[in-house]
Amino acid sequence: MKPNTLKPVASSTFAERFGRMLGRAWRGVLRLERNAGEWLMAQGLPAGIAKVLPLTFRLAVLGVALYVAFWLTALLVFAVMAAEAARNTDWETPEPERRNGLAGHGLYTHDGVRIDPYIYEDD
Repeated sequence: MKPNTLKPVASSTFAERFGRMLGRAWRGVLRLERNAGEWLMAQGLPAGIAKVLPLTFRLAVLGVALYVAFWLTALLVFAVMAAEAARNTDWETPEPERRNGLAGHGLYTHDGVRIDPYIYEDD
């Protein structure tokens, strides 16, 4: 066994790369918030208000995200229910059947229209 051999570095998975990307994006958002607060204070806004505005903005974004998620979920539930209803619907028209109807015994469609020739002598 070689004493000074380094173990090869395993390549990172998609989840690791995605997590790093989200972390960098979050740090960028925090940096932008800090810069915006400093800019607002430089414009003469009190420090307390400049610190509350980013929180208010975050809550507004969260509210909009929850609102959109609610309606997308409602739309998805409606689509699933409509698909289930369509799947359970009998799209074929029933076969004509022999029965007694308004025009006597004969071959009738599902909506009550006699389709076989009507013979008057049978009455």
